[in-house]
Amino acid sequence: MITTAVPALTLADLTARTGLDVLDHLEREVTIPVVAGPQAQGDLIVIPMAMLPHVRLTSWASSQDVPAAGIELLRSAAGGNPHSLVADPGTCRWTLGVHDPVRLALGLLEASAVAYLIHPEHGATGIAPGRYLIRRQRERDATGLGFGFARAGNRMVCD
Repeated sequence: MITTAVPALTLADLTARTGLDVLDHLEREVTIPVVAGPQAQGDLIVIPMAMLPHVRLTSWASSQDVPAAGIELLRSAAGGNPHSLVADPGTCRWTLGVHDPVRLALGLLEASAVAYLIHPEHGATGIAPGRYLIRRQRERDATGLGFGFARAGNRMVCD
């Protein structure tokens, strides 16, 4: 994990700044780590674009500034808690329309300052300035077919 030196922001600071809340079991005075490498939050994974040479924008890609209220990237299974991307105004762009050979991409994040993923159950993680692909996570799945045979495949991680 690569962490960067930035002014310390606590979970309490971030929830006050964004209006997004987290569950009571989380310690709000904890400092949010800021990572410049790959990181995961529940069913999302953040990967620096430099590690993904085969990922590219499509011809129909569209981007937008991340507003102060944030952007909901993914809602957990059965309408559960959202993963939201938040950043200071004018410092972060979110782009849809990414060609990802493994078909897990949600979008491309380009940040000139720290951006944050916040989730009610997981708290928050900081993303250092740079370009990142945000994907769904998947895990191996083996489903028994009887007679000692199994079919292996992938399934999406759902938290």
